[in-house]
Amino acid sequence: MRYLPFAFIVILTLFIPLAGTFWNGSWYWFLLIFLPLSLLGTWDILQTRHNLLKNYPLLAHLRWVFEGIRPEIRQYLVESDTEAIPFSREQRALVYERAKDTVDVHPFGTDLDVYGEKYAWLNHSVAPTKKTDSCFCVKVGGAQCGKPYFASVYNISAMSFGALSANAIRALNKGAKMGGFAHDTGEGSISRYHREFGGDLIWEIGTGYFGCRNTDGTFNAETFAEQAAGEQVKMIEIKLSQGAKPGHGGVLPGRKVSAEIAAARHVPAGVDCISPSGHSAFNTPVELLEFVQRLRTLCGGKPVGFKLCIGHRWEFLAIVKAMLETGILPDFIVVDGAEGGTGAAPLEFSDHLGTPLYEGLLFVHNALYGTRLREHIKIGASGKIVSAFGMVRAMSLGADWCNSARGFMFALGCVQSRSCHTNRCPVGVTTQDPGRQRALVVEDKAQRVYHFHKNTLKALAEVISAAGLKHPCEL
Repeated sequence: MRYLPFAFIVILTLFIPLAGTFWNGSWYWFLLIFLPLSLLGTWDILQTRHNLLKNYPLLAHLRWVFEGIRPEIRQYLVESDTEAIPFSREQRALVYERAKDTVDVHPFGTDLDVYGEKYAWLNHSVAPTKKTDSCFCVKVGGAQCGKPYFASVYNISAMSFGALSANAIRALNKGAKMGGFAHDTGEGSISRYHREFGGDLIWEIGTGYFGCRNTDGTFNAETFAEQAAGEQVKMIEIKLSQGAKPGHGGVLPGRKVSAEIAAARHVPAGVDCISPSGHSAFNTPVELLEFVQRLRTLCGGKPVGFKLCIGHRWEFLAIVKAMLETGILPDFIVVDGAEGGTGAAPLEFSDHLGTPLYEGLLFVHNALYGTRLREHIKIGASGKIVSAFGMVRAMSLGADWCNSARGFMFALGCVQSRSCHTNRCPVGVTTQDPGRQRALVVEDKAQRVYHFHKNTLKALAEVISAAGLKHPCEL
């Protein structure tokens, strides 16, 4: 029975030439279908790599077909509005609606289980305040900073050119320019696409020192100073670790390392671009702070800080202790949660390493508060924050501002196909394929980025007004 479909196809293939010769020549057209199937079934039996194909020639290919369309079938036909991971249909729809600047109201009541263990809420006031201007900003830069930056409370999180397409970078930066918020470059350096529309940049310096590296991969101060001097660069962020893969370093698959990306990063084209797991410019907490001070001097006094996912608590406390001993303070710390996203990471790192955002954020806030450093250092938060309530929750635990990566990817048209690492992104967001990139029209998507940011902050203003507050900093 296992071979019956294959045998039937072979018999038909042998019968068709006879029918074409003795009956009607039109039968030969069927060879275009059945001959390839016969050859495929024969190959299935002869090959040695796949057990299923060998035992179920032809039929076993259906397994791969269904595996290929399983995510789409589940997303469109099976899953409920609130159950999908990492982002539910309800969350994605909220971003899409706000990005399109359409109605984002929800009918008939909540779909959430308000008595469930994970349910969270914000207490409202019987005396709501008058809704204030939604252009909330926070001053980043302490006494050691000569050029503080007034950042929006909601910004684009770190995503590199390479991980994202050129058109995606252009649309994000143009949207940031229109909305007056910041665009984190990711560790892949500042590309010409980041500069095209002049949106504010947070330049992330990772372990590969892309954009400011020597040929051996070490830090180059002269190149850094030259890049950081640009008016568009507003802050410098040292990446210690990333929530989605802490302790692993960055990974850009070789299929996405085009000649243009290779030139920007000073790496070979077509080869996996893997950043080291740790920095070569410093090894100890004191050396980290000295590096912070060095960068602050080289960039002319702009805010300099670092991003990390909390791991061993004592390691962060050692950094805090070094701050007290040296008197050198970063201008900001961005806490990246383990629930954060990435284009490519080993499953063990994505699933089981690093502290989730709210746990890590509260720890960092308390550590700085307990050492009387909190008033001098601003805290950013990133990790699945795509709504005003997500921002409120993070700010209630100590964040001064929030960053979002996948939220702005949804604004660009991302459909959560989870094919970022394949270079075959169906909507042109995470691919270097020129043909696929054309699907992402910069002018249209920049408007959506702008509207998503604007409408999210509008919702934030409404939420904090309902709580009787005037600014998120009062949370």
